[in-house]
Amino acid sequence: MKKKCFFITLLLIFTIGTGLHAPSIVEGKVYKTKDEALKEVFPDADAVEKINVFLGKEEQEKIETMAKSKLESRIFTFYAGRKGNIIVGYAVFGSHVVRTKQEVYLVVINPDSSIKQVEILAFYEPEEYLPSKRWFQKFAGKILDNELWPRRGISAVTGATLSVNGLTQEVRKVLAVFKIMVIKEG
Repeated sequence: MKKKCFFITLLLIFTIGTGLHAPSIVEGKVYKTKDEALKEVFPDADAVEKINVFLGKEEQEKIETMAKSKLESRIFTFYAGRKGNIIVGYAVFGSHVVRTKQEVYLVVINPDSSIKQVEILAFYEPEEYLPSKRWFQKFAGKILDNELWPRRGISAVTGATLSVNGLTQEVRKVLAVFKIMVIKEG
């Protein structure tokens, strides 16, 4: 019995000491839910329609070439905000690993394929790896071209290099999927 108690005590000390007891979601921060974000980006919309996109191998290759980045998924969900018969914009949610933990982002796209806004909805890395809100404004009006890269049309951020590079790649992928699969350009 003493051996069993000693083993359990040792296991508890190890678990607490290594942080294995705390799920990573506790360490992160959720800024906004999906529903809150959609209401914010489409405040005057009569309806928000879900557009599910499933990529075939050929589309995946075309998108990866256009985005100059590898896709981790071939399934995307876009949301189209409508005011009457007019689409006022599109939104897509995504997530990726920054360093070792996830960030969840929102990209809002204007009907002309330019970016309206990019926003982080949840961030599970330490907050010092998160670029400032002002940095996210750099995406507004950008399109999928050779300027949509860090140190070109998007500023680099000291201390948040992985966040900046990762999010810029994610935005490029989203725009490429949007152009090829949603508005059927390219």
